[in-house]
Amino acid sequence: MPDLLLELRSEEIPARMQRKAAGDLKKLVTDALVEAGLTYEGAREYWTPRRLTLDIRGLTARSADQREERKGPRTDAPEGAIAGFLRGAGLSSLAEAQIVNDPKKGDFYVAVISKPGRPAEEIIAEVMPGIIRNFPWPKSMRWGAASMPKGARFAGIDGKGPESLRWVRPLQSIVCVFGPEHDETQVIPFEIDGLVASNVTYGHRFHAPDAITVRRFDDYVTSLEKAKVMLDADRRKDVILHDARDLAFANGLELVEDEGLLEEVSGLVEWPHVLMGEFEQDYLEIPSEIIRLTIKTNQKCFVTRPQTGGEGLSNRFILISNIEAKDGGKEIMHGNGKVVRARLSDAKHFWTRDQGDMPDLDTLKDSAAKFDLDLKKPLDQRMAKLDALNVTFHAKLGTQGERVRRIRDLAAHLAPIVGADPALVDRAAVLAKADLRTEAVGEFPELQGLMGRKYAMLQGEAPQVAAAIEDHWKPNGPSDRLPEDKIGLTVALADKLDTLVGFWAIDEKPTGSKDPFALRRAALGVVRMLLERKIRLPLYQTLVAANIDAALVGKMALNIDSEVLLDLLSFFHDRLKVYLRDQGARHDLIDAVLTPDADDLLMVVRRVEALTAFITSEDGRNLLAGTKRAVQLLAAEEKKGTVVADGVSEQLLKLDAEKALWAAVVVASKEASDAVAKEDFRSAMEALSKLRMPVDKFFEDVLVNDEDTAIRANRLALLKAIREATATVADFSKISG
Repeated sequence: MPDLLLELRSEEIPARMQRKAAGDLKKLVTDALVEAGLTYEGAREYWTPRRLTLDIRGLTARSADQREERKGPRTDAPEGAIAGFLRGAGLSSLAEAQIVNDPKKGDFYVAVISKPGRPAEEIIAEVMPGIIRNFPWPKSMRWGAASMPKGARFAGIDGKGPESLRWVRPLQSIVCVFGPEHDETQVIPFEIDGLVASNVTYGHRFHAPDAITVRRFDDYVTSLEKAKVMLDADRRKDVILHDARDLAFANGLELVEDEGLLEEVSGLVEWPHVLMGEFEQDYLEIPSEIIRLTIKTNQKCFVTRPQTGGEGLSNRFILISNIEAKDGGKEIMHGNGKVVRARLSDAKHFWTRDQGDMPDLDTLKDSAAKFDLDLKKPLDQRMAKLDALNVTFHAKLGTQGERVRRIRDLAAHLAPIVGADPALVDRAAVLAKADLRTEAVGEFPELQGLMGRKYAMLQGEAPQVAAAIEDHWKPNGPSDRLPEDKIGLTVALADKLDTLVGFWAIDEKPTGSKDPFALRRAALGVVRMLLERKIRLPLYQTLVAANIDAALVGKMALNIDSEVLLDLLSFFHDRLKVYLRDQGARHDLIDAVLTPDADDLLMVVRRVEALTAFITSEDGRNLLAGTKRAVQLLAAEEKKGTVVADGVSEQLLKLDAEKALWAAVVVASKEASDAVAKEDFRSAMEALSKLRMPVDKFFEDVLVNDEDTAIRANRLALLKAIREATATVADFSKISG
């Protein structure tokens, strides 16, 4: 079967967009082809800074013929109904329809619609312009004379305005080649905005700018390789990583690896060439985090460190060039070194201004003076500036200084629950946001918290306080680490809970995919800290404690009532479900134990774990089947309006099976309730498992819908008792299976 090669070549695509764009192209094209009736054996996407490529193998040469029978109205239907049927079926008269007899409904019309298959070339040419024109770029642009306002004219070209093609960067050429593996291929020359698809592409912008004619994917890859274009992004990453490691090792150094940076630089080059630059040793006085961030952010380069280990960096860095320079890269390394030195000079300036005139730390070893460093602007003074300068956190939620006071109060409430030292928690909360007023964080916002930790250590704060200043920002995502100790954990919880309560109070909740204040991430961070650090926190009462004093918020009265807080609790439940599903928990088991007022998330998880173990056992599966049968019978009766009594009359229990079931329910209910009260959910499940045999025997021997209404009502009450007994640990009706 034939293969399809598609390439969309443009000016440089931003690195952060390339991988997703290639995936989007694959999905859009393959979905469109399948919807049109074609099938394929396999498809793979590729990307470089200047092209998106799609290789589809084993595409059918023609779509299948289709035959559809469309049922119409009865033959004696009104004329309007018959006319509508003819229009919908595309028939010109009733002579083209068939009459079919139904013994129950009589004679009615049927239209037989046949659609012959179409060549794949025709389908591809039809779907591609729409895919390209409506491609889902996060940002796109128009270019050229045709992008003039509609109605304008210049140099013989009419402006199309909004109708002109939009693309992430100017689209320059399209390759669309279709054909079998060993025979001649053909170009599918569809056209969009003056660009006509062909079999011509171009190699590296500088090394091989001439046109390249291609026939199919294999010679396309080979031709690009000769033209200094490495098509496979993962291969580019591998080449960059291994060459960088080897170059660092050859110079007695070790590469500081960075997966995010590696992904980015592989999207900046088509023909990677690894070089090493350097800067003066004096700049190593700057904290390594600032050096690394400066070089990474501004120059997209990797830093290195001595092979002896340790946290210190070397004065060499690894840069990735897109060309093989004739001078071996000397000018490239020199130019990058100049820029890096300029950036580090700025960083050193900010660092020096932040720390002020400080004595040499080496002269202060084993001296009390090292705990009384003469900082020009200690963190306490910087904290005061958050108030003095009215540094706003949010227009409706007050200043950062006001927010710190709220975090401080909430942290005091949380400290005994978490088991943290209240004095250290209070000190960490006071200084947590102080580094926001430093020059270094002003220039490099990514260093917030980390710089606060460094300044706190220089200032002589307790190590736990310094660590908490950095850690209270964490976790910043599902894979980020949690705070190191209970001090940081407490301040981090207070910080995130204050944020969530505040934004719920002003009704700035996430909507759809929009979450500008990262509230989902904050809630997930709270969930992770509570579960992974085994913290028993009454979440609803804590949200009440986090209530925002209207006096702190520009004298505005905020709506923080129980309805708002319950809505926020429901938001935590949603994040908990996401977390547990990622851990492999079944969604139905989570729903079975999660009630709207459940605010001890750790207990919810323990219930899910116990229920998972129980429901996968033979007793659990059989009890589930019996319980669901009981619940379904009850639901059917309640739907009819039947009021089922709460109590069971022992005098009306006539059969041995129902007597045995009632006795088992009484015992199991008490044992399960006692176990739940002790938070021993596994024992509660074991108590319920004793119902398995009596429930099975009941449904074998007992007819619930007895002719005697009193006996029938009593047996329904017995089923209700089963539902209530199992409800002590979970809502079995929500469990699938």
